[in-house]
Amino acid sequence: MNSASSIQLSVALVTRNRPEQLRRALGSLAGQSVQPREVIVSDDSDAGNSLEVRAIAGEFGARYVEGPRQGLYANRNAAAVAVTGTHVRTMDDDHTLPAGHLAQCLAAMEKDPAAIWTCGEEGYLDDQRHAFLGRAIQLQASGVGAEVDNPDDNWGIADGATIYPREVFERGFRFAETFPFGSSYLEFGALLYRYGWRSRCIPDAYIEHRYDSATLTRTSPASVLYASLCYNLRFRPSRLRALRYLVPALLRTPRLVREVPGLIRLMGARWSR
Repeated sequence: MNSASSIQLSVALVTRNRPEQLRRALGSLAGQSVQPREVIVSDDSDAGNSLEVRAIAGEFGARYVEGPRQGLYANRNAAAVAVTGTHVRTMDDDHTLPAGHLAQCLAAMEKDPAAIWTCGEEGYLDDQRHAFLGRAIQLQASGVGAEVDNPDDNWGIADGATIYPREVFERGFRFAETFPFGSSYLEFGALLYRYGWRSRCIPDAYIEHRYDSATLTRTSPASVLYASLCYNLRFRPSRLRALRYLVPALLRTPRLVREVPGLIRLMGARWSR
């Protein structure tokens, strides 16, 4: 565990084919009253955008890393393992930070450097204020998330706005890379909670998430089913409850029947340390 005086925060920012959003995100970082130790930009962009992304990263003094181009969570893992600080702060290219945000984060971390710290989110749909979530969400039996009840002891994860002790990744824990998006990041929070890390909410801290309507319609039924199986078979075991969610999921999406064996194997590999 790190003492407060030794905390060094690294920002692990992931991007893909959105250079203008990246510029805005890095600009909001540069405007913070407290600066991180470093900013890593892990770039999953196509060849047509990668040179511009690299140039923007350099303009803001960020370290550019070529992403694995295997989906969001593979890129998030690549960014996390590239950092050199004691703590890893996730960030996405469509996020901006309100004034004083990093100062809030560091003040919380100094109280408990061993915790995972999460933020809320103010959502902007097509640049119009859309929704506000004061706290991160945590995995439920259904495979989706709900806002945490206990802000100081939970397994919540804010996908692009969470601070992890680097020890998490040094010990080999990773986001599941099987799903391009969906509930797998919530499974990561429950997995880490099982192995001794608790999540805590940074009081009144939130990020600004600027998305479009396509973001709201993206779903991954396989990731939701996988997260539900992990919750009901490993995190809070109940086979009866697992069946209560499994059967309706298969009736809604029959093709998932073929995926269940692979989901069970993935769960076994991640939850059987």
